[in-house]
Amino acid sequence: MPIIAGVDIGNSTTEVCLAKIEKGKITEYLASSITKTTGIKGTLANVPGVITALREAIEKSQITLEELDHIRLDEIRLNEATPVIGDLAMETITETIITESTMIGHNPATPGGIGLGVGMTVSFHELSEVTPGEKVICIIPKGIDFEDAAEEINTSLLRGVDIQGAVARQDDAVLIVKRLQKKIPVVDEVTLIEKVPLGMLAAVEVAEAGQTITTLSNPYGIATVFNLTSEETKMVVPIARALIGNRSAVVVRTPEGDVKARSIPAGHISIQGQKGKVDVDIESGASAIMQTVEQVQPIIDVQGEAGTHVNGMLERVRQVMAELTNQSLSEMRIQDILAVDTFVPQKVQGGLAGEFALENAVALAAMVKTSRLPMQQIANKLTEELGIRVVIAGVEANMAIHGALTTPGTDTPLAILDMGGGSTDAAIITREKQPISIHLAGAGDMVTMLINSELGLNDFDLAEDIKKYPLAKVESLYHVRLEDGTVKFYDNHLPPHIFARVVILKEGDMVPIPFDHPLDKIRHVRRESKKRVFVTNAIRSLARVAPTNNIRHIEFVVLVGGSAMDFEVADMVTDALAEYGIVCGRGNIRGIEGPRNAVATGLVLSYLNDEA
Repeated sequence: MPIIAGVDIGNSTTEVCLAKIEKGKITEYLASSITKTTGIKGTLANVPGVITALREAIEKSQITLEELDHIRLDEIRLNEATPVIGDLAMETITETIITESTMIGHNPATPGGIGLGVGMTVSFHELSEVTPGEKVICIIPKGIDFEDAAEEINTSLLRGVDIQGAVARQDDAVLIVKRLQKKIPVVDEVTLIEKVPLGMLAAVEVAEAGQTITTLSNPYGIATVFNLTSEETKMVVPIARALIGNRSAVVVRTPEGDVKARSIPAGHISIQGQKGKVDVDIESGASAIMQTVEQVQPIIDVQGEAGTHVNGMLERVRQVMAELTNQSLSEMRIQDILAVDTFVPQKVQGGLAGEFALENAVALAAMVKTSRLPMQQIANKLTEELGIRVVIAGVEANMAIHGALTTPGTDTPLAILDMGGGSTDAAIITREKQPISIHLAGAGDMVTMLINSELGLNDFDLAEDIKKYPLAKVESLYHVRLEDGTVKFYDNHLPPHIFARVVILKEGDMVPIPFDHPLDKIRHVRRESKKRVFVTNAIRSLARVAPTNNIRHIEFVVLVGGSAMDFEVADMVTDALAEYGIVCGRGNIRGIEGPRNAVATGLVLSYLNDEA
């Protein structure tokens, strides 16, 4: 009695379905398994992951020694795997460059005081020489104790010196302010304080806890403080933009200083499709790019303007795939792209405390169309190592729809959305059992990339956890507030290191996020990233496979794939499709697998069709 193994090689995971075949029918589904995909999907590096997944499934199947004499693994059936690689291409906006120590705009955890102070910068050591009545900003260098700093400031205030604010190197702002006779705004933790120019007009602003500055983040506010002309006001726009959202800031006006908004060319892309070829600028934004894609689709290839960010990104994708598949670079074609507007924290050149400004960017996911050769190489390698016949059975989306039909309560005609790690597949099957499918770039990995870039994490694993799990704020050692506002209490005290932190509720554990982003911001970035990728791709993929390309002609959609298991993606897609009158929900493959294993199950079922 032969056993057939369906193997779905995905961007993130490799799934297996084992089934017994007898007299042209599946008599029993033996087991399924899931492991992490090794290497980039559609390359020889996938082989170890496939073997591991097969072994796990065989172990789960509990085939007895007596049965082994009569049962054999007859055939392994693979999907046609198309790789998708996501990357960022910067949109042409600005890079903030500040020279001559013009701005200090970071956010120390605890600045001191509240309000706006304007005066000439003076060194702490020269404070005793300042003339009474003069408005000054005191610069407190490293090594000055907070009690000494407060005492000297109090002495100068008694002499009649009008100290409007202070800038400190050490983390002493609150300690200094608490000891002052007059409360002034104090910004601390300024790393390069020795570069703050002395004898220059400066403004220090600190907002209340939970608030953001209003004067120094407004170009007209800066113009009012420093009495700027209209031309000079234009020059401080990059400073104001970089300070938006901060609780504290310092701006110093230096006559020799220079503030520039340097343009970074992102370039244009040329999209060649079966309906023509069109150039579109990256700076036009994601909406314009995707409109162009839909005008010329299906896409034959995408090229970037030479010497630009986007060309570098697209060529990098081609180069990686050419090397991994041992094919010529000239044979690599971009089959589809998904563009999404995003923000990227960019370091402010010339800042004194590690300042960052959010710059507009366009995130691109590109799908490389390779020949069947790499998949055949995988099949040959598996046959060589396992001694079992390996067949490339069919397109992922077509296999997924056959697997989805094992969901209780489904029947033809039916459409599926297979949302994985790198791509979103859509397919529709008619009453005559004829499948129509589409394979588009952009899914879970792109969402992770957006979260990683917009929150400035530089930690892909952390971004992945933020994507997959809900959040909470630890408000005391015995309770947390969940992201939906619910309060949860604990009998035993929580670990002290997570107190007052935003945490990820991951599989019964609390993982603290090592950044100061508030919970609402993290949640907003996570949800918007999912909407911009999954909802966008759901609508455009279903429109491609729908009769007469009208999505309203689809009645039923089943969600399958790893991303369909996400705790909020399915609801987002269901809500979006409800506007078109579509009934949508998660699949339950074979009545037990949930939305997982659709392609692997479909590959097994395709064996019966091939036999027939």
